[in-house]
Amino acid sequence: MVIKAHEMEVELRERMRGGNGTVKITHIGKEQLPSKTRLFAKITLEKGCSIGFHQHANETEMFYFLKGRGKVDDNGTIHYVQAGDAMFTGGGKGHSVENCGDEPLELIAVIVLD
Repeated sequence: MVIKAHEMEVELRERMRGGNGTVKITHIGKEQLPSKTRLFAKITLEKGCSIGFHQHANETEMFYFLKGRGKVDDNGTIHYVQAGDAMFTGGGKGHSVENCGDEPLELIAVIVLD
């Protein structure tokens, strides 16, 4: 099955999880996801935007950073990330992500139920 870009649902979330600005979520095949996959999306954070700290119990969220530079709180440890980096959060641990660069921060996010 092929899903064309113009067929994908785009969602805008203000102050996502208590973060700053507007987060753009492009859902990739929302209706076609396997039952244990809660999210498969491209997330875009413009300069100064963030997703606030939140936890993942009974699921794992995986990020693959495509473009830009970001700062993540990985369950209390701060890391700086860029294109090609990845992050995994699960087992009740938490994270946040912030665009700390001058261009949009783009990442692929996947959430799989444990």
